[in-house]
Amino acid sequence: MGLPRLVCAFLLAACCCCPRVAGVPGEAEQPAPELVEVEVGSTALLKCGLSQSQGDLSHVDWFSVHKEKRTLIFRVRQGQGQSERGEYEQRLSLQDRGATLALTQVTPHDERIFLCQGKRPRSQEYRIQLRVYKAPEEPNIQVNALGIPVNSKEPEEVATCVGRNGYPIPQVIWYKNGRPLKEEKNRVHIQSSQTVESSGLYTLQSILKAQLVKEDKDAQFYCELNYRLPSGNHMKESREVTVPVFYPTEKVWLEVEPVGMLKEGDRVEIRCLADGNPPPHFSISKQNPSTREAEEETTNDNGVLVLEPARKEHSGLYECQGLDLDTMISLPSEPQELLVNYVSDVRVSPAAPERQEGSSLTLTCEAESSQDLEFQWLREETGQVLERGPVLQLHDLKREAGGGYRCVASVPSISGLNRTQLVNVAIFGPPWMAFKERKVWVKENMVLNLSCEASGHPRPTISWNVNGTASEHHQDPQRVLSTLNVLVTPELLETGVECTASNDLGKNTSVLFLELVNLTTLTPDSNTTTGLSTSTASPHTRANSTSTERKLPEPESQGVVIVAVIVCILVLAVLGAVLYFLYKKGKLPCGRSGKQEITLPPSRKSEFVVEVKSDKLPEEMGLLQGSSGDKRAPGDQGEKYIDLRH
Repeated sequence: MGLPRLVCAFLLAACCCCPRVAGVPGEAEQPAPELVEVEVGSTALLKCGLSQSQGDLSHVDWFSVHKEKRTLIFRVRQGQGQSERGEYEQRLSLQDRGATLALTQVTPHDERIFLCQGKRPRSQEYRIQLRVYKAPEEPNIQVNALGIPVNSKEPEEVATCVGRNGYPIPQVIWYKNGRPLKEEKNRVHIQSSQTVESSGLYTLQSILKAQLVKEDKDAQFYCELNYRLPSGNHMKESREVTVPVFYPTEKVWLEVEPVGMLKEGDRVEIRCLADGNPPPHFSISKQNPSTREAEEETTNDNGVLVLEPARKEHSGLYECQGLDLDTMISLPSEPQELLVNYVSDVRVSPAAPERQEGSSLTLTCEAESSQDLEFQWLREETGQVLERGPVLQLHDLKREAGGGYRCVASVPSISGLNRTQLVNVAIFGPPWMAFKERKVWVKENMVLNLSCEASGHPRPTISWNVNGTASEHHQDPQRVLSTLNVLVTPELLETGVECTASNDLGKNTSVLFLELVNLTTLTPDSNTTTGLSTSTASPHTRANSTSTERKLPEPESQGVVIVAVIVCILVLAVLGAVLYFLYKKGKLPCGRSGKQEITLPPSRKSEFVVEVKSDKLPEEMGLLQGSSGDKRAPGDQGEKYIDLRH
C-alpha cells in the first residue's frame, strides 16, 4: 500500500511544476491594464508599474495606443524625460523620479491605453487605461406649448430634454408625477439622439411622446440625467413642466362673486365655468319676471357679467350657455337665483315739522327691505342715539330742540346695508344771536372780515349798521351767517359795529367793539388772543337764556395788576420787618393781658389800597335773546379788590 502513495505524490509535484518550466515569455495572457479615472481639464498621473526585474525605469519608453496603433510619445534616458513631437508634446512631464508620467489638461480625446516599456528587449510592458469624465450641464426642458388633444390616435410630443457637454453620454430618464416612464407601445415613446462636439463632449437630446388623457391636465413632467464621475454616480434633474391637454366640455355652471349675501352698491361678477379645455363660448341670460323668457345679458370679452353697482332690479334667475366651437354642441348650466338685498328710500313724516315752544312732536320713519329692518334716531349735530325704533317722541319742545334729526334704517345681518333720512325740526321764535357783544383788537386802516351768526324760525336776515361788502350764507333752514368786509377808520373805532338779525317774530342785535392794539405792550402770545392773526369774530357757543359775553381785559390792565401785586407784597414785607423789630426791642406788648391796637396815620391809610382785576376769560359765551336786557351771567364776579385799609 505504501508504494502507490509515493507514486501519486511524485506525479502531483511534477504537474504543479511543469508550467513554470515550460512557460515561454510573451506567450502568457497579458494582465488587464491599470485603470486611471480623471475629469476633463485635470491632470492624469500615469505610473509605470514595471518592477526592477522587468525593466530599468531609468530607461523607459512611453507609448499611446489608439485604434491598435502604438505611437511613441515620451522617452526616459538616465532619469531625464523628453517628449516626442505630436499632440502630447506640450502636456507631458516626468514625476516621482521617472516612475510617473503626468498628462495635463486632459480632454475626451485622451481616453485610450498608455504603456511603458523598459530598455531590455523582451521586457514586459505595463499598460494603463485612462478613463475621462465630464458632468453634463443642467438639463434644459422645453414643453409642447401647442398642447395635446386627448382624442389623438398616436403619441404626441410632450416635451424635449437636452443635456449639453457631458462625457461619456449620460443616460436620460423621464418622469411623470414623480414616477419613471418606460416605453409602452402606442402609449409612451422616448426618442433620444446625441451629438459629438468638436471638444469631444456629447450633447444629448431626448424627446418624450405620449398619449394623454383628461386626468393628465395637471401632470408634472421632468427629465433626469444620470452620469458617472471618478467620485461615483450622479444625476441632475430638470424643472417640472405641465403640457396643455385639450378635452371636450361635459359640464357648465355659474359662479357669483363675492360669495355670500349681496347688497345694493356691491360690485358683483357672474361668470360661466366649464370643465372643458379650451373652454366653450359663453353667454349669460336672465329670466324676465313678466314673460318668464330668458333674455341675454351683455358680458365683457371674457364672458363675465359685471353688475356695478348692483341694484335690487338685478335680482332674478340667471343661466349660462356654453357652446363648444369644435363640436358646435351647446350645454346649458343649472339656473341660479341671484338676490341683491336692498333698503328702500327712507320716509319720515312729517317731512318738514314746525312747532311752537312747549308743544310735542312725533316723528315716524318708514322703509322697505328684502330683510328685517332695524330703526334708530340720531341727533344730527352730536350723533347721539335718541331712540331705537321707527318712532321718535319729542315733548315740551325748547328752542334747543330745533335742528336736524336723522333716521337710520339698517339690516343687522348684512354689514353696510342701510339708508338714512334727515329731517329738520323748526321751533318758532325770534332770532338767536351767537353773541351779544364782542371786543375785537384791530389796527387802524386794516381791512376786517367780520362775521355775525343768528338762528331762528322763520330763518332771520342780517343787516349791518356800517357800509361794507356783506354776504349771507345759509347754514341750515334755521341758521344764517353774514360776513362783512370793512375798513377800520377813526369813526368806526368810536361807534363800533352792529349786526341786526330779524324775522317775523322779532329782532336781535350783536355789537362788536373795535379796540386799537398797542404792539409795544403785547407779549408774543398776545397776537392770538387779540385777533391780530385773524379778523373774524364768530364764536360757536350758544344758549337760549338771556346772557351777555364778558368783556375781554385790556392788555394794559394786565401790567397794572402785576405792578400792584408787587407793590403790595413789598409793603407787607416792610410792615412785617417793622413789627418784628419792635417785638425784639420789647416795644410791642405781644402775649400780655392788655391789647394794643396798631394803627396807621390817617394820611397813609389810602396808600395801601391795591386793585386786582381778574384776567381770566369766561369758559362759556352766553346767548342773549332779543327781548332780554343786558344781564351778567351767573358766576361773573366782575372786578375784584383787596383793601388793606381795614
